[in-house]
Amino acid sequence: MKTPNKKYINLDKFINKALYSKQSGFYMKQNPIGKYGDFITSPNISILFSEMIAIWVISFWEYLRYPKKINIIEMGGGNGEMAYQMLKVFKNFPSFKNSYKFYIFEKSPLLIDVQKKKLKEFNVRWLKKLKNVEKYPSIYLANEFFDSLPIKQFTKIKNSWFERYVKIKNGNYKYFNLKFDIKKLESKIRLKISKNEKFVEFSPLQFKYLKEISKIIKSNSGGLLIIDYGYRKKLMKNTIQSIYKHKKNEFFNNVGKSDITHHINFSLINKIADNFKLKCSSVVTQSKFLINLGILKRAEIISQKLPFSKKANIYYRLKRLIDKNQMGELFKVILLTNTNSLFKRGFEAD
Repeated sequence: MKTPNKKYINLDKFINKALYSKQSGFYMKQNPIGKYGDFITSPNISILFSEMIAIWVISFWEYLRYPKKINIIEMGGGNGEMAYQMLKVFKNFPSFKNSYKFYIFEKSPLLIDVQKKKLKEFNVRWLKKLKNVEKYPSIYLANEFFDSLPIKQFTKIKNSWFERYVKIKNGNYKYFNLKFDIKKLESKIRLKISKNEKFVEFSPLQFKYLKEISKIIKSNSGGLLIIDYGYRKKLMKNTIQSIYKHKKNEFFNNVGKSDITHHINFSLINKIADNFKLKCSSVVTQSKFLINLGILKRAEIISQKLPFSKKANIYYRLKRLIDKNQMGELFKVILLTNTNSLFKRGFEAD
């Protein structure tokens, strides 16, 4: 990975180059999703996942009182599988089919090409900026999107805060810390992210996107559905990780060839949303969300007349999505809406 002519670089800038450099970024030169990639996402495990999200979107549209025009924006379209399955479902709902405009917000030109080939039979538009949508109610879908954004890390040592940097020497990388005035950052974002904390992970890009989306939602109505792996505890921790060929990888190994992610702090999402005067749903597990939407019933219906081998395959894939020892508990779901929303579909209490 090429770096600026400096001896060190901020951690978030290092991650951004490793993932999005035009010449050597992980997401810019290869399709990382699938058996022969580095990771697999829920839409590629089972079509049931995308079907449930499609039904949720239609339910939300109904809750918004059937607007004649509505924007659906998938944030980070991956290989296009989720959009493909959702758009197939939408065909079965004529009144909704005539109402929506479907967009994908994607940074990788390579993945955009993959998506365009996959979705060639559908009317899909690609966004360079989140705000480039028409002034209709907007539903943003962020499945495993925010975890891929670059983050900063800060550590508190003897009542002083330090920002993590990466030292670069002869093609080798090493962490080190520089003293940092975290109050300046907090003043800029108008949020005390360091209160009662000894360690902080913060994504400026995540903050920027949430700010942009909040303005659109407050102006035109709608919501942001976030599905990602993360945790609900208030105290932050170091969650950064590198994945190479479906296995955890030493952070500075295979730079530009491996994925770099972190776990979402849903308490921080709540704080940021509150700061932008958005209403947050409760945070539920992916398992509870999908079961509430009827994924078990759907699996039962489609598997009724199938031979045992195909039925077993459906339930094997379903288990990966909802089992507590797999994606079911690790992945969480939250909905951000304008302050007068009471929509609960998928988030119902027991």
